[in-house]
Amino acid sequence: MTASPRRSTWPATTVAAHAVLALLTVLVLAAVRHLGADLWQVAAAAGAVVLLHAGAAVVRRRPWPGYMIGALAMLVLVLTPALSWSPSLLPSAVCFPFALWRLTGLVPVRSSVVALAVAVLGIVLTEVVAWARLPPDTPVWTRLVEGGLLMLVVGGVWLAALLVRRRHEADRRAEGERLAAAVATERAGIRRDLHDVIAHTVTVMVARIEAAAVTTADPATRRELGDIAEAGRDAHQGLRAMLATLGPATAAPRAASRPAAVPISLDALPGLVASAASPLHAVTYAEVGERRPLSLSAEVAVVRTVQEGITNALRHLEPPVEVAARLCWSPSEVVVEVRDDGGKAPRDAGSTGTGLMGIEERVRTAGGTLSIDDRDDGWVLRARLPTKEGA
Repeated sequence: MTASPRRSTWPATTVAAHAVLALLTVLVLAAVRHLGADLWQVAAAAGAVVLLHAGAAVVRRRPWPGYMIGALAMLVLVLTPALSWSPSLLPSAVCFPFALWRLTGLVPVRSSVVALAVAVLGIVLTEVVAWARLPPDTPVWTRLVEGGLLMLVVGGVWLAALLVRRRHEADRRAEGERLAAAVATERAGIRRDLHDVIAHTVTVMVARIEAAAVTTADPATRRELGDIAEAGRDAHQGLRAMLATLGPATAAPRAASRPAAVPISLDALPGLVASAASPLHAVTYAEVGERRPLSLSAEVAVVRTVQEGITNALRHLEPPVEVAARLCWSPSEVVVEVRDDGGKAPRDAGSTGTGLMGIEERVRTAGGTLSIDDRDDGWVLRARLPTKEGA
């Protein structure tokens, strides 16, 4: 099963990085104070450091405000006079290229170019101010070397973020194409099932009407029954033509991991559940309440939901595993629930399958809803489908 989305939180590594950088910066500022910097200078630098960390935190959700907070902090550091130090020597200054990295991955490329230009302008300003404060005996080339290194760092961060962003976009496109292909394949299967069920029903109806037309003695009734049979044949042909316009006539072959032939009938569920049980897989089935009539699409969805829930539990969990499939009937709906106990541990079953997408499509087609709950004691796959009384 695919885990449901959870609210994003800060990774422990990010929190630890902020803590380490802040601690190292405190040590550097203490050394600067010891070398003779005024208290107000150290305080201004400390305030700028706080802004740097705040900007790096804000940029995750508000890219431009977070980046501009970091840029403002760097400007404060550049304009604050101190003894023989550069803003780039503060460990917390790493927060600024980090903010540039984040912003480049979140905003349009043209906007990220503007952010890069802001960073380059800041480096130029930093070196110009530092050059103006150089002692007479300090060579000018030191500022050129530092400026060049800073340009390389900022440009490298921006270019790397851009490449990573494009790779992620390519991955998302590929994933979208894969999901679209999976949905198309599953829809082809649904179309096939729909055609088989309806075509069979219409064919039986037409055959019985034609038989009735042959046995009746009333010519008017015979003509009327003949017209109804002809209308049934036209409906059959129209159905075939409509389904042909929606996709290929046959569905793609099913994956080897999914059973290919499960009878589409509620009466088949006990046998389906029994066939999945083993000494290490306790699979049970129960029905609560009085069974109500379902539409053909709803009955297909019920069987497929139970099948997919059991298959996913056996595939994704290390045994021993307990799986309970249950149908709860009410006059208006049936609730299909497949619950597992989480097994011994999750199992790495390779790439995520597309079975749940197919189940969601079937349930939605039948007028129902599907939910997937990741609980502490296992997964719960739950589908609600209307009965004919509740439809």
